[in-house]
Amino acid sequence: MAGRQDELAHEQAVVDGLYARLDALRARARGRLRDVRREGPSGSPQNRSERDAFATLYEDRTAQLDAVEDRLAFGRLDLAEGPAEAAGEGTVRYVGRIGLTDDDQRSLLTDWRAPAAEAFYRATSLQPAGVRRRRHLVTVGRKVTGLEDELLDLDHAVGEGAGEIDAASLSGEGALLAALAARRTGRMTDIVATIQAEQDRIIRSDLAGALVVQGGPGTGKTAVALHRAAYLLYAHRRLLERSGVLLVGPSRSFLRYIDQVLPSLGETGVVSTTLGELLPGIAATAVDEGAVAEIKGRLLWADVIRRAVRARERVPERDVRFRLDGHDLVIRRRDVRDAIARARRNHKPHNEARAGFVRDMLARLAEQYQLADGGDLTPEDRAIVLEDLRELRDVRVALNLAWFPISPKKLVDDLLSRPHRLAEAAPELTDAERAAVRRAPGAPWTESDVPLLDEAAELLGDDDAVARAEDAARAAERAEALQHARSVLASGAADGAMIPVDAETLAERFASTGPRLTTAERAAGDRGWTYGHVVVDEAQELSLMAWRMLVRRVPTRSMTIVGDVAQTSSQAGARSWSAALTPVLRDGWRLEELTVSYRTPAEVADTAQRVAKAAGLPASPLTAAREVPGAIVDTPVTSGGTAGAVVEGVGTLARELVGPDGAGRVAVIAAEPAVAGLRQAVAAALPGVLGAAEAARLRAQRPEDAQVTVLGPREVKGLEYDAVVLVEPADVAAGAGGWSDLYVAMTRPTQRLVVVHERELPDGFAG
Repeated sequence: MAGRQDELAHEQAVVDGLYARLDALRARARGRLRDVRREGPSGSPQNRSERDAFATLYEDRTAQLDAVEDRLAFGRLDLAEGPAEAAGEGTVRYVGRIGLTDDDQRSLLTDWRAPAAEAFYRATSLQPAGVRRRRHLVTVGRKVTGLEDELLDLDHAVGEGAGEIDAASLSGEGALLAALAARRTGRMTDIVATIQAEQDRIIRSDLAGALVVQGGPGTGKTAVALHRAAYLLYAHRRLLERSGVLLVGPSRSFLRYIDQVLPSLGETGVVSTTLGELLPGIAATAVDEGAVAEIKGRLLWADVIRRAVRARERVPERDVRFRLDGHDLVIRRRDVRDAIARARRNHKPHNEARAGFVRDMLARLAEQYQLADGGDLTPEDRAIVLEDLRELRDVRVALNLAWFPISPKKLVDDLLSRPHRLAEAAPELTDAERAAVRRAPGAPWTESDVPLLDEAAELLGDDDAVARAEDAARAAERAEALQHARSVLASGAADGAMIPVDAETLAERFASTGPRLTTAERAAGDRGWTYGHVVVDEAQELSLMAWRMLVRRVPTRSMTIVGDVAQTSSQAGARSWSAALTPVLRDGWRLEELTVSYRTPAEVADTAQRVAKAAGLPASPLTAAREVPGAIVDTPVTSGGTAGAVVEGVGTLARELVGPDGAGRVAVIAAEPAVAGLRQAVAAALPGVLGAAEAARLRAQRPEDAQVTVLGPREVKGLEYDAVVLVEPADVAAGAGGWSDLYVAMTRPTQRLVVVHERELPDGFAG
């Protein structure tokens, strides 16, 4: 025991030193930030922009250092060159959230993403990779509360004084099992201290190409995707810092659930959004029925939208005659046809190509005017004639009818609300399918409308001449700022202790005016922004049109795609990765599989697998990492009704699993029609179980913050709870998402699944 206490004291001293260094770096960054701000707004515009840029660097650094406070250091590697206590520098390596060095640039803490930390996750007794001992540090705040050791090179350790190692602590799985058993808080935590070898291999996979991570429930797909994003931002910072990383999740509640993970890993430059929010200026608030979503998700809509755009470029049925300055002029059908053909050959978007069409037609009309006038026009006179033609109402109407400027919203709204336009543009659809997608003019947008709007925006483009002129001016300013930024960096004016920044990024900050926008903020507001990498979670739900929309945003096709085709509930979603991705990525994707379920208790995982198999779902094989006694509780309804049984089950689980510290989450999952009634019943019972304050939290806008909540199966996708009360599994399976929804609902708990039912349980529940 004394040896163990000595080890704890030693590690506490090391951790104290690391936090002291972290505090010193924080104080330094904040001091420099104060110095920059103290200079005030005086000086030339260039000096002010430079101060703002450096202030931003110090703000970013401070935010990064603040975000890694919890579990700053979590691992130690004792390398095989010699015993830790006698060896020289480099034989003991501490691993943590970020890298830290002392003032002489000697390493104190190795960033978990660095190549030097790879062995912490991958070394085994068969392939120790030079590691003698791997130690997990268990900390609460800044206090070391426990150690978990793994001997990987036992022969060497015995020969080098391994007797000082507490053999009772050689589980190696303690940190992982403790994390799995911890109560949920409504927020996902990172797994940086417990990444497993199969997960680490995927996290550190190459940036190039699209990586598909298929895995059953609880295999850590989301955690792997987030840690991979953090790793790529570390390993490819010069590339990704300017272009950014896009993260697409299935719902806003899911994004709130994961929103602390990347900051805790020292990364904040990620744009997080849902598919329905991806297009700036569009709020997709409505939901399509499954069959309608499937129709709108078909790839044929790329051709439908293209035809709808072309329909706004048409030759008039007859020549249009008008007078100008006493001369009879004609907008000839053949001239319009030729001008349209010429404008199309430029391959510009519709609204941008319209400018060329109008110039062409005005030039032809000016030639008519010159012939009718009987003499050559001076350049000044010609300019006046062109302006008069442009302002003439008959000309404006005729040219607009021939090449109609239109917004994406107007185009898609007309297409879906006017049967003749859809019939003209979508001959592939049947009459019944066209009727199914028809909507009232101005109806709210749905998530499955967003890819159609994006397709329209891509084909229509922008027709703002003023904006183009401003873009040209900004380009000149950026070029000047870039030259200055290079000179600043070359002279060493940028602080070497700051986050790595290149001249292009610094130039953007120099040239900015008004409130400074981060890369993530600028990308989120720009439909045409292209990212260096895109992460898609619950990717099995995406339609082919949605994939086309996402691929447009990453020209390099560098993507991390995570999901499980057995959990597909959308009729527009994937039943196989090949069917979903090959049409848009061709052979530019590769597949990796996660096979170990860390979240789901073995009894629950096995039962869910049997149910999935009986239903014909393509469920991936799962190996559960742990057993939880009594993980499934079968509760047939005998008296008091279903609501009474649910309330009783919730009360029992709340008393057992919800702690006084606010940790612990219980979810009631039921078929959508039953959710409202059950929510009222549970809310009424909560004051007697958790107190009035918790009942108020249940009614909050953020249901994931409530310790007990009632949701439908689609709302819990991607989330996890300590316990789940599953109500009438047969009704859940009969809902819109079918057996996939039941599979999802069954696999949300980390500790207990209580099944409340009056009807017979579906096949597979019986052992």
